[in-house]
Amino acid sequence: MKLLLDFFPILLFFGAFKLYGIYVATGVLMAGTVVQMAIVYATEKRLQPMQKATLALILVFGTLTLVLHDDRFIKWKPTVLYGAMAVALAVALWAMRKNFLKMLLGSQLQLPERIWNQLNVAWIAYCAFMAAINAYVALYFSTDAWVNFKLWGYVFPIAFLVAQGLYIAPHLKSDESAAK
Repeated sequence: MKLLLDFFPILLFFGAFKLYGIYVATGVLMAGTVVQMAIVYATEKRLQPMQKATLALILVFGTLTLVLHDDRFIKWKPTVLYGAMAVALAVALWAMRKNFLKMLLGSQLQLPERIWNQLNVAWIAYCAFMAAINAYVALYFSTDAWVNFKLWGYVFPIAFLVAQGLYIAPHLKSDESAAK
């Protein structure tokens, strides 16, 4: 059910785009994301910082797209989001000496410090890659191609998350060893 909720706005966006075009699809994406976040808030009683940032960016870039009737804004939203995430993770790790991934997930995952740092660097690289590839597609391809990329581009995060899971699995501490 959570997986369906995660993909709900993008599936609505894709369908609306195919039927009505980018501007209707942008409005549908905005409304779908508001509904998605309302459901998350109703069930979890809070929104994660990433969820808040995503909602804010979709609403801001979507509004600019609709008001200015310029699809470049909605196409650049993922680049801005991923770029900001890469910069925030990098600054936190290398300038502030803080590992945001460990701060967010450390209570759920018991990993050696070295693995947390490697995961953080992997996330920085992944976010920079996603920002760059979205920018490339937004700049050099049609809106139709960009929308198809957004739909089929979900292969990248799925592959990254699977690879990340395979990488950390041998390093997870069992409940017994964590209790000792």
